[in-house]
Amino acid sequence: MTDEVRSLAGVLWDYHRLSPALTSSDIILVLGSHDLLVADHAAEIWLDGRAPLIVFSGGRGRITESWTQPEAEVFAAVAESRGVPREAMILKEAATNTGENITRTRGLLDQRGIPVRSGILVSKPYMARRAVATADKQWPEVSWLVSTPAVSLTAYLAREAYGRRSIELMVGDLQRVKVYADRGFQTPMKVPTAVWRAYDRLVQLGFDRYVIRDPG
Repeated sequence: MTDEVRSLAGVLWDYHRLSPALTSSDIILVLGSHDLLVADHAAEIWLDGRAPLIVFSGGRGRITESWTQPEAEVFAAVAESRGVPREAMILKEAATNTGENITRTRGLLDQRGIPVRSGILVSKPYMARRAVATADKQWPEVSWLVSTPAVSLTAYLAREAYGRRSIELMVGDLQRVKVYADRGFQTPMKVPTAVWRAYDRLVQLGFDRYVIRDPG
C-alpha cells in the first residue's frame, strides 16, 4: 500500500468517524458487520452502564454470507464473553443492511412495547456518519448518538486481514452518504470538497469494489 493511498484513506477515515460524548440512553443498537471489534466495543459501553438494553442486529451480508451464524448471534457471543448477560440482549437476525438494522429493530421493539427515546448506535469506525444519517431518517423520534471502536486507521488496517478491502468499503460508504440521501434512505450530510477529491482519486486507483455502478 503506497503512502498516497494511506493518506487518501486517512481523509475518508477522518470524515466518516464521529465521537460524541455518550450519555445514558434507552438502548444500545449494534449494527452487525464482519468486524468483531464492534461487538467488543458495544460490550464496553453496556458494561459502563450507558443503557439497560443492548440490541444486536444483523443477518448475513455480502461479506459475512459464509458465516455459519448470523452477525447478531456472533456479536452476542462476543458480548457475552465480555460479561454482558443474555437477558440484557435482544437479537434481530434478519437485517442485511443498515436501513434494515434500524427499521427492523424499531418494529421489534414496538411489538414488544419497549419505548425508545434515546439510543446509542455502535458501528464500524468508517460507518458512524452514515449510521446516524440513516437512524435520523428511519427512526426520527429517537435522539441518537454514535460510538465506534477507538482505533487509528493504521492500527485498523494492520489488524484487518484485508486492509485493501477496508479502504474499498470506506470508498463505498462515502458514495452512499450522498446516494442514499438522494434516494430518501437517510438524511443529507455535508461532504467537504477535499473528501470528494480523495474519494475520486481512490476510485481512479481502483478502490471501487463497493461503489454503486448506477447511482442514479
